[in-house]
Amino acid sequence: MTKRKPLSTIVAESLSEKIRSGSLLPGAQLPTEAELCAEYDVSRTVVREAVARLRSEGMVVPQQGRGMFVSETPTPRNFSIPDETLRTLPETIALLELRLSVEVESAGLCAERRTDKEARDIRAMMDEIDARHPDPAAVQIHYDYDFHLAIAKAARNEFIHGFLSYLGPMIVPRFQLGYVVAPALKDSYYARIHGEHKAIVDAIERQDGGKARQAMRKHLQNSLGRVRALAKASGIEATEAEQKAAAASLFTELKKPLPTVG
Repeated sequence: MTKRKPLSTIVAESLSEKIRSGSLLPGAQLPTEAELCAEYDVSRTVVREAVARLRSEGMVVPQQGRGMFVSETPTPRNFSIPDETLRTLPETIALLELRLSVEVESAGLCAERRTDKEARDIRAMMDEIDARHPDPAAVQIHYDYDFHLAIAKAARNEFIHGFLSYLGPMIVPRFQLGYVVAPALKDSYYARIHGEHKAIVDAIERQDGGKARQAMRKHLQNSLGRVRALAKASGIEATEAEQKAAAASLFTELKKPLPTVG
């Protein structure tokens, strides 16, 4: 007698097939719990177990306050990441968490303090950066870091700008965008990033600090979610030792003199 699969496994396998077949594209939001319960005629507990399984496999990622979304990260069997790059994933995640804590306030202060010229320059920089649609395999994942630095500079806080300038050499060279975005999906990815950038810039132009903080948080949380999904899919977990080593490296850099801010 064949043992029947648990309902959560059946639901998880069905959703996995939809993702693999393209019925649910990378970046797409999963149906709500209620919708999945109705579709599969199962309880919320079954749906939660199925989604938790997909999350553990790196197929879906959460976005705070919005729900679960299909991961943009290719599965490890479809591509190769050098071991030395994989080893930097834990500290890259830690640095993104650090950026999130600093840059949300940076965006808010920029909106409240920027000059009209700075607002125009930030929009022009966004338009110039977002007009490029390079091959993801030939561009770094944080290709927009200069845009973020321009916002920090207009925040009128030399410590924020100096600190983020320090982080640049450690953050920017980490990963090629191709590790988290398939070439066929690059145009939709760039369009989505432009939408996130535009929400930040629009709030800065309106001098709406609250909306600027909100938009920057969403932008960086999405980036963090993609890198976390890559780490999960690759079987990489941050350890206390790796976090301490990354922090030691950062603090060594911070002991150097602050750069001159023009």
